[in-house]
Amino acid sequence: MHAIATTADTATDLAGWLRLQHLPGVGPVAARALLARFGLPPQIFATSFEALREVVPASVARAIVQPPKPVANSQLALTLQWLERPGNAVLTLADAAYPPLLLEIADPPLLLYVRGRAELLSRPGVAIIGSRNASAQGMQNAAAFAQALSAAGLTIISGLALGIDTHAHEGGLRGAGATVAVIGTGADLVYPRRNLDLAQRIAEHGCIVSEYALGLPAMPGNFPRRNRLISGLARGVLVIEAAAQSGSLITARLAGEQGRDVYALPGSIHATLAKGCHALIKQGAKLVESADDVLQELQWLGGVPMAPPAVEDETPLLAALGHDPHDADTLAARSGLAMGALMGELLALELAGRVERLPGGLFQRCK
Repeated sequence: MHAIATTADTATDLAGWLRLQHLPGVGPVAARALLARFGLPPQIFATSFEALREVVPASVARAIVQPPKPVANSQLALTLQWLERPGNAVLTLADAAYPPLLLEIADPPLLLYVRGRAELLSRPGVAIIGSRNASAQGMQNAAAFAQALSAAGLTIISGLALGIDTHAHEGGLRGAGATVAVIGTGADLVYPRRNLDLAQRIAEHGCIVSEYALGLPAMPGNFPRRNRLISGLARGVLVIEAAAQSGSLITARLAGEQGRDVYALPGSIHATLAKGCHALIKQGAKLVESADDVLQELQWLGGVPMAPPAVEDETPLLAALGHDPHDADTLAARSGLAMGALMGELLALELAGRVERLPGGLFQRCK
């Protein structure tokens, strides 16, 4: 692992990998084929056009025999400077510290830019993903599952997005397993900016990893692509909340293709954010109701079941609400309360964190 690049040999080695990474038309699959045939980057760039043409298209072979592009040289200077900061590292596909589970996927990145504890990338982990626009209950569930699984020694892997990802990372940081954030920008950037403080804590106590070159900003295509790394690093993927057309379902599909277990948390049949999880369960994902369910599926020895939430006093209005979303008119009819009194009680329960107001004038119980 290149923890700090200070020697000429390290700079030369990294220059070859960066040059290969920035070649037009060369993605992870083509690059891996070149490495398998010719060896490390210096051998690839010393190979003749005719020999290269046997592995890659002529346009790519022509790009390989050309002098390095300015972008590769500028990236080398930027990367060497970044590597001088404590905790920063670059792992190449040839490094012994490269995460072994990523070597199993079809297109592992040539380079991984790492901030923090790189060893977490090779430890057993569970990915926790879900909606950016999660419900309060969904975010509580993400934090609780993550904390329990991390306390059992599993690393929590997610994507640093708002909503479920954020609370999964928070829960992971509270356990021994810590957390890994797989991001869709360069490792020197944080997106979204609202998670700047969280990213800093992850870099200090967990790990941030990206396949993207330093300085690359957030672009729409980056995030679906990085999802294969979230699932690829994990032994299983847990979906907490997801709408029917959620990006989390793409990650779950990738997990299945990579041979990873997929788990889904069920919800109300009336909740939009439960539709994706229910679809996954119909397709064969394992229904889980507690962290212990996940630990048992993984056959994780020494697993600690998630503690059940504290039971609070039941009010007549909560009893009328049940566990499905309802509008105010339905609740008034069920509870017998006048509309003014009903809205007052709902507000009090909302402020106490026991009821959540949903879009469309619906209310849902949180605990």
